[in-house]
Amino acid sequence: MSTKHPIISITGSSGAGTTSVKSIFDMIFRREKIEAAYIEGDAFHAFDRAEMKKKIADATSQGRNFTHFHEDANLLQKLESVFDEYGRRGGGETRHYVHDADDEARYGVEAGTFTNWEPFPPTSDLLFYEGLHGCAKTDKVDVARHADLKIGVVPVINLEWIQKIHRDKAARGYSTEAVTDTILRRMPDYVNYIIPQFALTNINFQRVPIVDTSNPFIARWIPTADESMLVIRFANPRGIDFPYLLSMIHDSFMSRANTIVMPATKLDIAMQLILTPLILQLIERKRRL
Repeated sequence: MSTKHPIISITGSSGAGTTSVKSIFDMIFRREKIEAAYIEGDAFHAFDRAEMKKKIADATSQGRNFTHFHEDANLLQKLESVFDEYGRRGGGETRHYVHDADDEARYGVEAGTFTNWEPFPPTSDLLFYEGLHGCAKTDKVDVARHADLKIGVVPVINLEWIQKIHRDKAARGYSTEAVTDTILRRMPDYVNYIIPQFALTNINFQRVPIVDTSNPFIARWIPTADESMLVIRFANPRGIDFPYLLSMIHDSFMSRANTIVMPATKLDIAMQLILTPLILQLIERKRRL
C-alpha cells in the first residue's frame, strides 16, 4: 500500500461485470479531475491465444485442467512487481491484449496477441487495475497487499454463467456447448484462484437475481437490473455512513451490520456515493505529501 501512489484494484471473473463497473470509476475520475494509469488484467496473461489453446490441449491430453484463472497462465509475479513499483515511485509498465477486430484496428496488432510493453504516463494520480487477479494471493505472490482500495464484483454464480454464455455467444460467436465446456473446465481454478480473492477485498458488490436462474444454460435472457437486488458487503464498516446511504438510496435496507441491500438499478448511484469519498481520501492523502 502506498500513500503517495495509491492503487485501486477491481477483481471479478470473466463475465462478472467488471467492465461496467470500470465505466463508473471512469466517470468519477473525470468528474473529480483525477488522472489514472490503467492496467487491464488480460494484459498479464502469460500466453497469447494460439499458445493458450496449445497449453489447454496439452493439459487435457494429460487429464489436467488449465485455464486463464490459473496462476501459471498469468504473469502474477510481474503484476505484483508493477504494483510494487507504482506504489514506491509511480512507475511501471503494461500492455494490451488484442481481443477482436476492433482492437486489431485500434492497436495495429493481430487479434489474440499482445501489444508491446509500454511505461505508464509520466504523471498520474493513481493506478487502476481491472481484471481477474487484482487481489491474488498464492504461495508465490501477494498482489492484494499492494492495493489501497480493493473492490470485488461478484454476481451469484448462475447469473455470472448466464452473462458469460450470452456475451461469448454474441460477441465471440461461441456455441452454448463451447461456453459450457469452458465454464466446467474453469471450475477448479475458479474455486482455487478467483473465489479466495473476495475475502481480501474492502467492498464486494454482488448482484442477485430475483427471477428463476436455476438452469443458466438454457436461460433465454440475462436478468435485468430491474429483476435483481444488489448486496454490498463492507469488510470494515467503520466510517461508513449507513444512515446517509439508506436515506439517499430508495428501498435500501441493512441485512447485516456490514451489509446494505438495494435494487440493482441503484448500482450507479450506490457506487458513486460509496466510492467517491474513498477515492478522494486517497487523493487527499497523496496531495498532502
